[in-house]
Amino acid sequence: MTFTLATWNINSVRLREGLVARVMEEETPDVLCLQECKSPVEKIPLEIFAGLGYRHWVARGQKGYNGVAIFSKLPMEEVGAHDFARLGHARHVAARLENGVTIHNVYAPAGGDVPDREANVKFGQKLDFFTHMREHFGAERPRREILVGDLNIAPREDDVWSHKQLLKVVSHTPIEVEHFEAAREAGGWVDVTRADIPRGNLYSWWSYRAPDWNAADKGRRLDHIWASGDIAAAAHSSRILRDARGWEKPSDHVPVFASFDL
Repeated sequence: MTFTLATWNINSVRLREGLVARVMEEETPDVLCLQECKSPVEKIPLEIFAGLGYRHWVARGQKGYNGVAIFSKLPMEEVGAHDFARLGHARHVAARLENGVTIHNVYAPAGGDVPDREANVKFGQKLDFFTHMREHFGAERPRREILVGDLNIAPREDDVWSHKQLLKVVSHTPIEVEHFEAAREAGGWVDVTRADIPRGNLYSWWSYRAPDWNAADKGRRLDHIWASGDIAAAAHSSRILRDARGWEKPSDHVPVFASFDL
């Protein structure tokens, strides 16, 4: 079976339900994972998405903050959620497809503005989140699993518009990258996007602060698709829907896609 999966920080699913519907209609991923839904589950426009063929869903909601959801054309069952770093936030949910593949949808903390655990509680929470992920997935290496989401870290030099200028900016600091890679390696996860597109600048996020995001192009690759080592070779056709950043009232993130032959 070949299926296509997309991940997208939508920055309010209710505010941008029309953009979600557009991706569902125009890009037709089999599975769409959303982060930062900012909505209780009962207020997510489930009927609209079901009418577009996404009749299967799992979600964790939170009023005004966080929130993750997986919408699928393919039958799936929920297999739980973890509270990484014990923050009490809706930041993870998982579902298993009929072919036995488990999909984890993760929204990592942004970490605030100051990259110092002592001066900024949120930064410490972010590091703890990745430490907990490392411990969880390292205890028993994932098999037939995919992890996607807004992980809020751009790990590589070519995942940011300026490596030198962002070394002290939250999302690209060495300590964050160290925690990010430790979590990835502990689970034996493969960065599917970079396996497919190994060279060149890639971004999935552009700040709202830029008056002309496209011309300035000061982006970061904060959104990721990982696959467990046993199925990573089945991934292909990775791409980033850059144009979505230019849609009316867009999210500051854009969808990231990958297909799998499984």
